[in-house]
Amino acid sequence: MRRVFPAHAYGKGPRAQCYWSDTAPLPAYPAAKGPITCDVAVIGAGFTGLSAALHLAEAGQEVHVLEAEIPGWGASGRNGGFCCLGGSAASDGVLRKLHGEEARREWRHTEIEAVNTAKALIADHAISADTHSEGETVLAHTARAAEGFADRAARIKADYGVTPTLIPGSELAQMGMKGPFHAALTTPIGFALNPLKYTLGLAAAASRAGAAIHANSPVTAIRQDDRFHLTTPRAQITARRLIVATNGYSSDDLPDWMRARYIPTQSNVIVTRPMTDDEIAAQGWSTRQMCYDDRFFMHYFRLMPDNRMLFGMRGGLFSSAGFDARMHRTIRVHFERMFPAWAEVETPHSWNGLLSLAPDLTPYAGPIPGMTGAFTGLSYHGNGVAMATHAGAILADLALDRAPRHPYPDILRTPPRRWPLGRFRRAMIWPPYALAWLTGG
Repeated sequence: MRRVFPAHAYGKGPRAQCYWSDTAPLPAYPAAKGPITCDVAVIGAGFTGLSAALHLAEAGQEVHVLEAEIPGWGASGRNGGFCCLGGSAASDGVLRKLHGEEARREWRHTEIEAVNTAKALIADHAISADTHSEGETVLAHTARAAEGFADRAARIKADYGVTPTLIPGSELAQMGMKGPFHAALTTPIGFALNPLKYTLGLAAAASRAGAAIHANSPVTAIRQDDRFHLTTPRAQITARRLIVATNGYSSDDLPDWMRARYIPTQSNVIVTRPMTDDEIAAQGWSTRQMCYDDRFFMHYFRLMPDNRMLFGMRGGLFSSAGFDARMHRTIRVHFERMFPAWAEVETPHSWNGLLSLAPDLTPYAGPIPGMTGAFTGLSYHGNGVAMATHAGAILADLALDRAPRHPYPDILRTPPRRWPLGRFRRAMIWPPYALAWLTGG
């Protein structure tokens, strides 16, 4: 495998203290063994791959999911659990310039439908995912940012057909949102969840529908003639169709088309111990809303049902045990600055994982050019709970040679270009990251 980050990023270290791993028993899925023939082979047991496998199995296809580690090992089992609008990091202006206004509006509608796709799967398959939060809330970290919230609310209403709630800074404390913020804007779309429980719920539903899920089965080679031939350490898989669903944990040569069409970057999360009612009252943060601020290095956070606080932030351009420790110290500084009453509250859980960025800052779900019968979904820009689930449903229909039954906008159909600099492309994001750090963004 030709991967972009050092080997440490793909190993056990970054995930070792992940809180979600303590919340759900991990089923013992067997490794793939011997010769296997199937209709569709899916590489990757995260949101995209498991959603695709579930929809394919329900359509009567023989599906085998091949996961290098265990279901939910990658970003799907270690993210912040925000099932919300998103998937693209491009601004309205960029979307309009690259794709046109009609495509931009179609994309905004698809964001809503992606949340509905995940919500329906949770309901239909009785997935217990610790859901909470009535939509999502953005907080202004400066007075200037707060001044733009009225216009932002108007755009949300126009794009999504809902009326957001604008809370001025003077009312935040009484709403249980006391902190260094100047205003809040809540969009009533989306909800928070336990991402690992959701991932394992998708895996269980796919298994019940007839899909075979294989853990500890990394695909080391892909060959195509009239069928796809995949190699794992103990199996040889022959499939009529192929879905590659590895996102930020992809490699540049499986298949070769993936080369430089994504940049992995890190996101970091800490979770506190359960806090007492007195500790929560001392800080004045009691809302169960999933929240984020409007910085470049966005902070995202939520008080969970068991009174643990989850706090995450983007960042981390390097990967090693030493850099993980340094990033933990950095995120603690940000956490204590935002919630000073909790400066002495322990955060026994601290981890990071890889998300994926595309050159145009939009995700892709569709055929792999030059590989007839192969499909992929990737680059959800750190907001993939809903959109990756939605993409998996689309990929299932494409693998069945039928028109997608879920909204499939032009933006999601557009294959990503290649980043410059090839395997050194991580250097592309160092300058904007450095500038953001220096300016406090």
